[in-house]
Amino acid sequence: RGGPVQSAQRGEREAGTRDHRSQIAAIARSRDPRSRDGAPADTPGNPAPPAPIGTAGTGDRERRGDGEDRPGRGAATITAPPLSASPGTDGRTVGQSRGQDRAAGRMSSEEGNPAAVAAPVQDVHGDDRWMAQHTRFVQECKDKEPEVLFVGDSMVQLLQQYEVWKELFSPLHALNFGIGGDTTCNLLWRLQNGELENIRPKVVVVWVGTNNHEHTAEQVAGGILAIAQLLTSRLPQAKIVVLGLLPRGERPNPLREKNSAVNAVLRAALPRIGSAQFLDMDGLGFVHSDGTISTRDMFDFLHLTAAGYQAVAKPLGDLLLQLLEETPEDRRASLV
Repeated sequence: RGGPVQSAQRGEREAGTRDHRSQIAAIARSRDPRSRDGAPADTPGNPAPPAPIGTAGTGDRERRGDGEDRPGRGAATITAPPLSASPGTDGRTVGQSRGQDRAAGRMSSEEGNPAAVAAPVQDVHGDDRWMAQHTRFVQECKDKEPEVLFVGDSMVQLLQQYEVWKELFSPLHALNFGIGGDTTCNLLWRLQNGELENIRPKVVVVWVGTNNHEHTAEQVAGGILAIAQLLTSRLPQAKIVVLGLLPRGERPNPLREKNSAVNAVLRAALPRIGSAQFLDMDGLGFVHSDGTISTRDMFDFLHLTAAGYQAVAKPLGDLLLQLLEETPEDRRASLV
């Protein structure tokens, strides 16, 4: 698992990330100065101090004009599918396309799919931490004006604890609304109860589903589709990027197979939801040739290390730059 192939992959990741950091920095400097609030940018020589999980990055714009700096902490060649496609153009027959679309429609509705029913987390510990985080996110919607919004579970939440958040995503004026342990049901509830108010992000990144242990793969995919549909309804001008679920466990196991099945449904169904698209995580090299996952990439065989997030950040950062800078004319040309 530590052979020359994996070493070469790691070298390619690190070289690509260095080039990407330079591109991010150049674009951040050229952006509208009104979005900077006069706050100094984070640099390797002047890093932002660590902040509680879930806070916004220092690149986020302030609405209140009080000049206060609110510091924060703020993923393989992958090609996202087009935003729209006619039946049969993705390699499926017309019958397959229509059948899968009908199934996706059924599973993304509350009726018949428990993974698409909005529900808050029950405060079984008695410290009200989950609701406190949600309340803070709602307040941030009043204070911030993000261009990119990240929503999801611990995979999103922990992202801002690593350097890639400060270097690649915070300069894009990103907010991070991730809460560890969240399911599709919990995220749906949060989005329906204030976490989309007063903001108009250009892009929303969704990463959730691996914690839906009580639901089938089809139900989980339906819950994620319900989230995408809610976002397109509430934020019609925003582009939605759904990240594929990662493999988990040191060795092959049923949860890996389930996550892979969820991704297969999303890969087929998401391009048919208006402005939503799927970013596949397959091919990042997390699963070695013998079927194992290394602690170098996932410290507990589920959550990513700094190296793991570096691997995810390159394709995701490239896509975000494309979506943020792309004009409608560019989009039509790319579809043609």
